[in-house]
Amino acid sequence: MNKDRVFIIAELSANHNGSIETAIETIRAAKRAGADAIKLQTYTADTMTIDSKKSDFVINNGSIWDGKNLHELYKEAFTPWEWHSKLFEVAKEEGLVCFSSPFDKTAVDFLEDLEVPCYKIASFEITDIALIEYIASKGKPIILSTGIATLEDIELALKTIRSVGDLEIALLKCTSSYPAPIEEANLVMIKDFKNRFGVISGLSDHTLGYKAAVVASCLGAQIIEKHFILDKSIGGPDASFSLDEKEFTRMVQKIRDAEKAIGNVTYELTEKQKAGKSFSRSLYAVQEIKIGEEFKPENIRSIRPGYGLHPKYLNNLLGTIAKRNINKGDRLNKNDL
Repeated sequence: MNKDRVFIIAELSANHNGSIETAIETIRAAKRAGADAIKLQTYTADTMTIDSKKSDFVINNGSIWDGKNLHELYKEAFTPWEWHSKLFEVAKEEGLVCFSSPFDKTAVDFLEDLEVPCYKIASFEITDIALIEYIASKGKPIILSTGIATLEDIELALKTIRSVGDLEIALLKCTSSYPAPIEEANLVMIKDFKNRFGVISGLSDHTLGYKAAVVASCLGAQIIEKHFILDKSIGGPDASFSLDEKEFTRMVQKIRDAEKAIGNVTYELTEKQKAGKSFSRSLYAVQEIKIGEEFKPENIRSIRPGYGLHPKYLNNLLGTIAKRNINKGDRLNKNDL
């Protein structure tokens, strides 16, 4: 990851709608849209939960999935494990980093066999300390989403990782609502994560559109993750808060423009700024001045353009005697001092 450039992740999630061909084309589209990476999710319905119709297992929290039980949702949304090898291969062909969120130890072992370069810990798994510890034991960079995390949850997760090894860690601000209200994005936390915890910070964005992502890049986010879909008309559990290729491309362009606008701390002038100094002020003769004549406010002034003597010398000149004949419109210079 280039720390001078926002790392943009396209989240595939369930946006393949059960078709490996759609998944493959989505990866290729993510590359066209300007993504740096594609992220999968590695689970099955049975590694996530049990098939129960009891009220505890029925979603009823005001989300777009209300009324479904957990097992039904994950059975619909999961990415078949037998696809992973092919999807990793396609991502490599496209020059994309490909990694995944594992949701249990068997998924971690499976991803290790695929030589995954890093791991993502989803918001709802940030309290699964045993899983976090197992992931950390693999010695690879870890990205954590914080959608449901309290300060204590974040501190415990980081302590767990750091107790295992000195790993590169990123914390992503996340609002675990689907879609997330923009007024709950609370992007100021991105700076706090970096300063408070000494980590790479960024945003896992579930708001509609891409405004939050662009603002996050202006607030120092080094990673932006956004759900990506080939075509919203295919539907699926995550379609409503995902960006299609056109929207994702626009988001990437806006983030790259923001990076250019933010720039770096420097007091060196660019060539264009140097050229602009011609519009600054400098000291010129505004009347004809004969040799031996006194410099007065009536015959020298600080005016545009900026090719003459710096205006700071005006008081040094006033009251002194001209050493040469000077025409109206001539620049004054240090030899006149």
